[in-house]
This record gives sequence, structure tokens and C-alpha cells, in this order.
Amino acid sequence: MKAIADAVRKGTVTKAWRIEGYEQLNWVLLDYVDVVVHIFKSSEREYYRLERLWADAEITEYND
Repeated sequence: MKAIADAVRKGTVTKAWRIEGYEQLNWVLLDYVDVVVHIFKSSEREYYRLERLWADAEITEYND
């Protein structure tokens, strides 16, 4: 989780406006105002199911 969050932070030109969850590393939120990046552990993702909030949005999955 930390490696993914660090890679996103290093790969962006702008600095994140707000970062949440970086200490606990269960769910990291990187807020770039126009774009919000959510990085979850599988258990957290299943529990919160954020995809249901944007059911009509296009889903892009990334695999290792």
C-alpha cells in the first residue's frame, strides 16, 4: 500500500491537497481536488463498496 501511494505521489506533477490514511495503510486517500485516488486493502474495499456510489461510471481494473 505504501509503495503504491508513494508511486502515485511521485508520478504526479501537483502536490496532493490532502492525504488520509497514510499512517494506518488500510485505505489511503490522495486528494488532488479534480482527482481523488483511493488505495484499499481488499477487506476494506469489500466493506465500503464505493463502486456502488458510482454505478454508472466506467470501471477500469489494473492487475499486476
